[in-house]
Amino acid sequence: MTGFTVALVLVVAAAGLLRWRRPAWYWMTFGVTLAALRVLVRYASVMEACGLTVPPSRWRLTLARATNRPVPESRPPRILRLRPTRTGLVLRLKLRPGQDAFDVAAASDRLRHSFSMYGVTSRALRSGVVEVRMTGYDVLKRVQMPARTDTRPMRVPVALREDGSVHYRDYRAIPHALTLGATESGKSVYQRNLVAGLAPMDVALVGIDCKQGVELFPLARRFSALADNPDTAAELLDALVTRMESVYQLIRAEQRITADTPDAEIAADIWDLPDDIRPTPIVVLVDEVAELALSTKKNDPRRDRIIRALVRLAQLGRAAGIYLEVCGQRFGSELGDGITMLRAQLTGRTAHRVNDETSAKMAFGDISPDAVLAAIQIPAEMRGVAIAGDSTGGWHRIRAPHTSLRQAVNICNRHADRTPDLPELTPFRPALPGAPAAPVPLSKSAPATA
Repeated sequence: MTGFTVALVLVVAAAGLLRWRRPAWYWMTFGVTLAALRVLVRYASVMEACGLTVPPSRWRLTLARATNRPVPESRPPRILRLRPTRTGLVLRLKLRPGQDAFDVAAASDRLRHSFSMYGVTSRALRSGVVEVRMTGYDVLKRVQMPARTDTRPMRVPVALREDGSVHYRDYRAIPHALTLGATESGKSVYQRNLVAGLAPMDVALVGIDCKQGVELFPLARRFSALADNPDTAAELLDALVTRMESVYQLIRAEQRITADTPDAEIAADIWDLPDDIRPTPIVVLVDEVAELALSTKKNDPRRDRIIRALVRLAQLGRAAGIYLEVCGQRFGSELGDGITMLRAQLTGRTAHRVNDETSAKMAFGDISPDAVLAAIQIPAEMRGVAIAGDSTGGWHRIRAPHTSLRQAVNICNRHADRTPDLPELTPFRPALPGAPAAPVPLSKSAPATA
């Protein structure tokens, strides 16, 4: 009996230590089993306390009276499946007649406390079926991306959501996006994750970094074109517009509109073209849009030329395979004419910590008031936490894994051979001294390199 007691104490101590120092390990070893048992045992009583049960139907009451049985109890939603994950539990529920998915969403916070989970979110899968995702610990405190992700062409895993799922940047679903954030909010790390995720793909990267290139030029070996000042940026954007027009001419020539051609084979964008003639897609990263839009002159031709080109690319670039990723600290009408028109074309919205409510409204004011409130509540010590949403009104709290500049440089150098040479962008190809450098170890004792 003494040996059993000692072993039990050691197991409890190990579980407590893991829960404190390594919550992910604790969840996979002890937490998932305890949480599943807790949910199954408490399920009926919790659903009744949260108002998620329905009274017995008339035929059940009639049957009970006819057979002289007790009145049947109210019934909760039926559990279709309980699936454990690396961060929590996924509960799939079949709603009873008269219930709605909004009822489950409104009770999410009460379910979190009742089941002793860290977070609970829900979404409707189809009519009458709701998926409830429960997280067992704070997955955003120490972000660990899963080893396997659903990576596809032009679809990059960039962050982890608070419900434990992976947040993807899918350029074919959401072509253009806006990323806002104050200084030291984690905006640059988010951008590095994008570049690191795109580097192994067959895509051309174009960068505009008017902060003298301090953010994007270290990654130059994977970029087909770079600009570090507004003058060069204006010429580069004009070249992109010219390429967009030539791609449209190619699509027109290859549309294959004949009487015997199936509708699915008629080309409307570059992804409908055969692989051997499909132009290389381009992702344009603008590091600080205010440096392009602000001007000391009242009527600045260069500034108007830049904004006009950005608006045209945002409106017409998707079918030509040109996607915009615009970053900035603010994105309001004070940046001048055309800015709000450009913002309206940027479907994807990501807001890191901002300094005022107005900045949050620039990202989500026309999408979701709840997302605005969530954005201004991001604490300063949680760098990298952001609110991601789109034009549908849905939003998620996310956090990108920390990627140092050296890690991003090593990834870009490793995939430098994938950098396409586009004729229209040849004048803007960054000058690279010497051969590609070997990846540098990430230890603190590693020698400094240029």
